[in-house]
Amino acid sequence: MSTPFVAMICGSRSDLPTLEDGGKVLDELQVPHEIRVISAHRAPELLDTYLTQATERGARVFVCAAGLAAHLAGAVAARSPWPVIGVPMPGGIAEGLDALLATVQMPKGVPVATVGVGRADNAAILAAQILSTGDDALAKRIRAYRAAQTQKILDDPTNQATT
Repeated sequence: MSTPFVAMICGSRSDLPTLEDGGKVLDELQVPHEIRVISAHRAPELLDTYLTQATERGARVFVCAAGLAAHLAGAVAARSPWPVIGVPMPGGIAEGLDALLATVQMPKGVPVATVGVGRADNAAILAAQILSTGDDALAKRIRAYRAAQTQKILDDPTNQATT
């Protein structure tokens, strides 16, 4: 059986740096992943081929970043039985409000989990949490990641009590 991994897709090369930020989180959590740039509108056949091949190779969560019309996550959710996490991208109306609404407002039966505008880092954590439901070692790494976040705040000198 192939190793489960997170497939990250953005609809435009300009969105790639945001997904790469999410990839860094997955690297830190030691979660296998790959990133592709595939437009659901300009290359629908390529998207179909990629989804089929990625699933066959072990993709179990899809993270999709797109702005403006933001149909990528919905297009993937319509074609895949695996969880899809949408990352609306800034730009367009009110710096991503249009993308946020397009990503979150899915029809009945085709869910897309949606994180905040531009928050591929949170999408990566959520993807890792989904995979961790079947991987105790990954769950332990996520707990350690969270503990390190807390410790960083506790260690911040501005949070030290003064007497």
